[in-house]
Amino acid sequence: MSKRLYFVAGEASGDTHGAALLEALAQSDRTLRFFGRGGPRMKKIAGGEFVDWSDRSAVLGLWEVLKQYRYFRHQFGLVIEDVRQEQPDAVVLIDYPGFNLRLARALRRALPRLRIIYYISPQVWAWNRRRIPQMAQYLDLMLCIFPFEAELYNQSGLRTVFVGHPMLESLSAEKTSEAREPDLIAILPGSRLREIRKILPAMLQAAARIARVEPKTRFQIAAASPTLTREIESMVRATSLRNVDVLTDGAASLMQRAHAGMVASGTATLEAAFYRLPFVLVYRVAWLTYLAARLVVKVKHLGMPNVLAGREIAPEFIQHRATPKGIANALLRLMNDPEARSLMISEFDEVMAKLGRDGASHTAARAILEEI
Repeated sequence: MSKRLYFVAGEASGDTHGAALLEALAQSDRTLRFFGRGGPRMKKIAGGEFVDWSDRSAVLGLWEVLKQYRYFRHQFGLVIEDVRQEQPDAVVLIDYPGFNLRLARALRRALPRLRIIYYISPQVWAWNRRRIPQMAQYLDLMLCIFPFEAELYNQSGLRTVFVGHPMLESLSAEKTSEAREPDLIAILPGSRLREIRKILPAMLQAAARIARVEPKTRFQIAAASPTLTREIESMVRATSLRNVDVLTDGAASLMQRAHAGMVASGTATLEAAFYRLPFVLVYRVAWLTYLAARLVVKVKHLGMPNVLAGREIAPEFIQHRATPKGIANALLRLMNDPEARSLMISEFDEVMAKLGRDGASHTAARAILEEI
């Protein structure tokens, strides 16, 4: 009898990593059947009744979640009912902690014998380590992507496997031999519309300052979708900037061609470090979200390369500190100071070495199959 796995992923990155995991599982056992909800990539592989809810599930920040509270409450109930009916051999929760941690707790109460696996461990070490022992009560297996996480979770009694970072697989596949263009600056403002509307204006103002000092400088902005491309182009037209191009789905190439970059906080900071792009981190959110985060976040740095290094490798410009002048000055230094560039790149190499080798999806798949 074939094994049945139910998945829940809620954002674009979770859909990407989930799709790679589904492929690895299918290669290991062709009889597996997949159910659940995620994004278009996971649905393409799972087929059948798998639900693509990505249009509504990918939200950012406290205020945005509150505005869709009724929707998420309804989906929460639907997932629990789905799992009751499908009776899977295990539920695999992929990232998306605001929803998935609550779901895991509810599933444990409703279905005590259900195997619950969490892939891409939530970053509770950053905002509430006291939740780790609680998580051990309703999760059976944690699959983490950062090496220091395994020790934290294992100490709580939660069986944990460090599988490596799944991002390395896709990034390695997109490596090129392109030469860096000395007058090109990359702008990576994020993958969500609300995020871009908060962050990109400061980036564009910083770009204008740089252009006044270095008139030959060119700027390219990576957009995650055609819809975001149109929005970004509209924002650029509202400025006096010239020498600006907007690219759709060209982030990996841009990171390898640009001389330096402005990067929104998130997975893109690790991608930039992987591709050895000297960059500054820029991040802004709604003030309610920022103030709420300040009350709970326990780490000194926001960018993951800085977190992994335990110090600030890439300069961080967050919220009120994200001033065009400060961002521009830091970027001009990275453009014109070879020693500063070389130091940052060597520190990026040290950080990336901690994340293991390619193959996280296959390692995670083996751990899941052993669990069930």
